[in-house]
Amino acid sequence: MTDTTVTAEDLAELIVEFEKYRDRLVSDTLEAAKKAKLSKKATMAKLEPQLADIDSKLARIRQQQANLTANS
Repeated sequence: MTDTTVTAEDLAELIVEFEKYRDRLVSDTLEAAKKAKLSKKATMAKLEPQLADIDSKLARIRQQQANLTANS
């Protein structure tokens, strides 16, 4: 049987990866919009629901990390 205990360090790595993903998503999307001659404002408006979802997941992971750190 495998031990599937999540550590604060695991969550820290996950947070870093999610932040990189978010930054890359924004950067790549804005670059593609620029090439397609779309406005930044319109592009960000379309991207906002995805960014909000990522941000809420990041908040939950940070809370889990804080809980693990407090209980250690």
